[in-house]
Amino acid sequence: MAYHHGTRVLEVSTSLVAPIVGTAGLQVVVGISPVNLAENPYSATNIVKIAYNFAEAAAAVGYSNNFKDYNLNQSISATFKKFAVAPIILINVLDPKKHTEPVEKKEYEVQQMQIVLETEGLLLDELIVENGEQRLAVDVDYIASFNDDGYVVLTLLESGNTSAIEKLSVSGKKIAPSLVTSRDIIGGYDVATGKESGLELIRQIYPLFGMTPGIITSPGYSKDPSVASVMAAKCLNINSVFTCECVVDLDCTSEGATKYTEVKTVKEKSGFVSSHVEPVWPKVRIGDEVYYYSAIFSALIAYTDTKNDDVPSLHMSNKSLPITGLCLDDEKDTEVVMDQEQANLVNSFGVVTAINRNGFKSWGNNTAAYPSITDPKDRWFGCRRFFSWWGNSFILTYFQKVDDPANYRLVEAICDAENIRGNSYVAQGKCAGARIEYLEDENPITDILNGKVQFHQYLAPYTPAEDILNVLEFDPDMLETALNGGE
Repeated sequence: MAYHHGTRVLEVSTSLVAPIVGTAGLQVVVGISPVNLAENPYSATNIVKIAYNFAEAAAAVGYSNNFKDYNLNQSISATFKKFAVAPIILINVLDPKKHTEPVEKKEYEVQQMQIVLETEGLLLDELIVENGEQRLAVDVDYIASFNDDGYVVLTLLESGNTSAIEKLSVSGKKIAPSLVTSRDIIGGYDVATGKESGLELIRQIYPLFGMTPGIITSPGYSKDPSVASVMAAKCLNINSVFTCECVVDLDCTSEGATKYTEVKTVKEKSGFVSSHVEPVWPKVRIGDEVYYYSAIFSALIAYTDTKNDDVPSLHMSNKSLPITGLCLDDEKDTEVVMDQEQANLVNSFGVVTAINRNGFKSWGNNTAAYPSITDPKDRWFGCRRFFSWWGNSFILTYFQKVDDPANYRLVEAICDAENIRGNSYVAQGKCAGARIEYLEDENPITDILNGKVQFHQYLAPYTPAEDILNVLEFDPDMLETALNGGE
């Protein structure tokens, strides 16, 4: 051990910005990740994970800079690196026991007692390391670890008498993200094992963590109508009582909308009609990094809510995005350049996009239900989220009152508490109004005898000032007065 005498300093790498915590826009992301890099690769599949920082997310499901093959990487990066908000719920469906492919034997030269296997997705416990016909033993002849690029580094141990080895051959297995299908994302319930998978796991979030989902996403996979339709269904009746929304990607591959004028047709073919669905188009990029827009937009929602006292009263349009451009979902990531007029047309179809106005901004307020539905509660995404959040909050707050005597004190306690709460949010400018009533005609004695008590609550979240018009008119009288010296 070194002997120190005096004053010293030690510099360490700068950590990520400490995330701010909020749950109104709690992201629930279902997809795939490089689980071979996770702390416990075989305990990271179809298990609900919660992460409050980047390190926890990486340990839970694995992380690499490969955004193309692993969509959870996109959401982890957007959440912790671009917006610094927490927490996030991660559900990985890539199974290292199922979604794998063999790695053919390859020979490597040993340099300074090490070799680097420049192949992504390698499973450490499946590696076969050989010196000629002799198979080396892990932790005896060598140790294996991952570098920052996600590649396996094999370091020979002198204790294993390996110092004379010049070449090694390595084979094994690696995870294969291409084998994951939309069916895996949708998931289901296995009657034989009693286990749930994919989107079916959403029901476990509240029992496990006491939090209700805010935004469901599956970057990339959500462009598949079969996945998006299940996501929309999972927004309703969570644990039989809770509600949330989902953000889905509108297909912008060669088979989807490659032009802004094609958005309407593709949206209609995709069946995006639910007021709980927010379609986004196209993809976005940050330098060389390409993201599905849903990953960035969902993180924006969580960030905006958290900065707003964890109240979803702000609309998500015209908010700054940390992106440098828009692109299609093709091999070349073809750039998309839209002006405001074109983006407005996309909005008119009930789809959110982005525009560059001295920096990129999110653009659009309508849910997928528009233009078929114009009820402000269901048309405006911000209003829809406010209603869902308020309903969830009511359920969570007054669950303690369930099974209390159905008397005047109960009615008065709930009405007083909710009206005080509503007045507080009105005073803060977070809504125009919120009041609750107990109406006798909605509570007949037959219902009271059956243990049912009903309240009637009125909510008025602010609608977005989407169209601000200033009428300009020439006033000749002003001109005449100025020319006549003000007389």
